[in-house]
Amino acid sequence: MADPRASDPTRQSLWRPLRLLQASIDADIARVYSEKRIKGLKPSYVMELLRLHAHGPMTITELAESVGRTHSALSQKVAAMREAGWVTTVAGDDARSKEVTLTDEARRVIGRLAAEWRATEMAIAEIEAEIPYPLTRVVTDIERALTRKSFYDRITEKLAEDPDWL
Repeated sequence: MADPRASDPTRQSLWRPLRLLQASIDADIARVYSEKRIKGLKPSYVMELLRLHAHGPMTITELAESVGRTHSALSQKVAAMREAGWVTTVAGDDARSKEVTLTDEARRVIGRLAAEWRATEMAIAEIEAEIPYPLTRVVTDIERALTRKSFYDRITEKLAEDPDWL
């Protein structure tokens, strides 16, 4: 019998290095927060916290639209941010909506979060100046390719050719 590890498709990945790079960058940002004793803050929360600071309380739907996320994804994130003490939620104008507001703790550190955001953007710009093909160009080129044919269509075409999927 053949060793199943020999056919492990996860041994090869074009996607994983990008995910690991993002995780490494997020870990460094989290380290910055930790050094300033900002506890329980994930780098993935900062955009929403800054958006709430700039625009005031918003419903989950409004916040999701403002950051380009689905309502479902943002609802889960808001629950996690609420649990960590960064936001509160109250019933919105109708019974189905929730309004999201920064906590006092979030307001206390918001200036630091804005400073970190600016520093991160400057660091990315610095890296882009050092490499021959900037990340923003890569993203734009990938978005154009996906406009021509969606990622969904690309995956399902490949699956239609794979006997293990059929």
